[in-house]
Formats: sequence, C-alpha cells, structure tokens
Amino acid sequence: MARGNTRQRIQDVALELFAEQGYEKTSLREIAERLGVTKAALYYHFKTKEDIIIGIFQDLTRPIDELLAWAADQPRTLETRHEILRRYQRALLAAAPLFRFMHENQASVRELSIGLTFKERLFGLNEFFQEPDSSMEDRVRSVSAIFTLHAGTFFMQNVEGDPEEKQKAVLGVALDLVDRAHRKQ
Repeated sequence: MARGNTRQRIQDVALELFAEQGYEKTSLREIAERLGVTKAALYYHFKTKEDIIIGIFQDLTRPIDELLAWAADQPRTLETRHEILRRYQRALLAAAPLFRFMHENQASVRELSIGLTFKERLFGLNEFFQEPDSSMEDRVRSVSAIFTLHAGTFFMQNVEGDPEEKQKAVLGVALDLVDRAHRKQ
C-alpha cells in the first residue's frame, strides 16, 4: 500500500474490497481480516463502512475542494477556465480508485452522503463555466467539457495507446469544448 499510516491502510484495503466485491457485499469483518487485525482494532478508527468511505472521499477529493476555492478567487476568463480543467483532470487522476468505486457502486453511492456531496461539487465546478447570457448549446459544451474529463479519465483506460497521450487528448477535447462555448466572450 502506497500510504503508510493505519487509517490510510484501512481505507486502501476497504476501497480494494469495495471495488472487488461491491460496497454492500463487503463487511467490516472482511476488511479487518484482509488487514490482519481484529474487528475491534478496525472500530478504533472507523465505526462503519460509511465512515470509511466518507474518510476516503474527503481525502481524495480535497484537491477538488482546493480547486473550487482557488477558482472562486480568479477572474472569469478563458485562461482561468483552461486552468480549472487542467487542475480538475489532475484531481480526477489522483482520485481514480474512488471514482472507480463510485461508478461500480452507483446504487450504494446514491444512498450514501458522499453521493450528494459529490453532486454538489460538480454543480459548483460547472458554475465557473456558465454565463447568464450563454446559449443553451454553449452551456451544454461547458458541461460536456467537465464530463469529457470524467469519461476520458476512466473509459480511455480500455482504449489501446499511450496513457499520457490519451490523457492529453482528453484534455484537448475538453479545452476545445470550453473554447467553443466561450468564443464570443
């Protein structure tokens, strides 16, 4: 495991099991067994599976929160929007295991508090790309730029090619969509 402390090890193992078996089918006992600790030792750090996933979510989405705070203080220029997309792509790549979990456990995520929290982050991010006088097509382009990063980050893994080249292409398409949406501004 890449991260060192016990809390992070628990989160890493839990995320592995959630991805392998599904959130609902994974028990705290199985997480403890995979770690080689007692269930009581696991309880010391996390009382429930939801506590574990909330901790993972908070840790891995912190860069997104930092991006939203940074963007709020920036001018609403095309260059700022480009930088938001670049930073957002880096945050998505760093949080890939979490997004894999969210994708593969959509029904569970809808029931967990992280589902609503993540949706709020996406709406907040989208606000930096929308202008009141934008046409509907340009609003769709802006939203599509964000989802291009999501789809490209995860679905392009199954496409043949150099990973770096694929991510560069994904970012290029997202930037192009934002350019087209804001060409008059």
